[in-house]
Amino acid sequence: MSKFDDLFKQYNCELSDETVKQNISGILDKHYADNDNVSVYKQCLNQIDLTSLNGTDTHAEIIAMVEKVNRFKTVFPHLPNVGAICVYPALVPVVKKHLTENIGIAAVSAGFPASQTFIEIKVAETAMAIMEGATEIDVVISIGKFLEENYEEVYEELSELKATCRETHLKVILETGALKSATNIKKASILAMASGADFIKTSTGKIPVAATLEATYVMCQAIKEWYEKTGVKVSYKPAGGIVTTEDAVKHYTIVKEILGTEWLNNTRFRFGASRLANNLLSSIEGKEVKYF
Repeated sequence: MSKFDDLFKQYNCELSDETVKQNISGILDKHYADNDNVSVYKQCLNQIDLTSLNGTDTHAEIIAMVEKVNRFKTVFPHLPNVGAICVYPALVPVVKKHLTENIGIAAVSAGFPASQTFIEIKVAETAMAIMEGATEIDVVISIGKFLEENYEEVYEELSELKATCRETHLKVILETGALKSATNIKKASILAMASGADFIKTSTGKIPVAATLEATYVMCQAIKEWYEKTGVKVSYKPAGGIVTTEDAVKHYTIVKEILGTEWLNNTRFRFGASRLANNLLSSIEGKEVKYF
């Protein structure tokens, strides 16, 4: 038996996908309506990593996005700004040069989104992104290695990336849509946290199945159990496919009910999104808003 089998045995990893669905329905039936209000919409807006991860991204497009963030408090003085801007590593210097607001600069790194490259390149790309101004790093686990149960190598890679990050926050993306089952998602969550992840994140947004409510439920349960055993509060980021205000409030409700109010801020809980911001603004303002 490996040390990782021993690790997983300390947590409830043998999960029923059907039971997870039933538990989510129970939470939403009981609590969704309580959170479907403008105050929560504003909180969700403040928890967004405003994201642009297109192969076609230009300097001009990223500058335009940054300038909208810079002007946000002038246009919407009654609202909180987003939590961070998330871009590819080569565009970090552009964000750094033009950003005047005190928010995070997140860079996807380490061979995002497939993570199918050499660990030396993953480390170098991560170090360079931080050197250029990234304050947060988002990396993807080696999904193939995880699925063939090569947990040791996944752990070693993530640990090395965490060491490279030092004080820079490391968000570990599990790509939950590729993991298929609640049991795999739970194991990947535990493995990422054992490797030093500051955040665990659902998805890249680059495959058809992204941030599901099932993934949020399982990952938040993992964070709760991890905190109860270690005293360490790991943060959570659902990303990919969260577009509508209703989507955001459903994820918010699950996080609130499992992890509690201590996680309801942009230090402990982020949304990775591009279209969500305008939809939340529209819900807050009571009319269609196309600001971002």
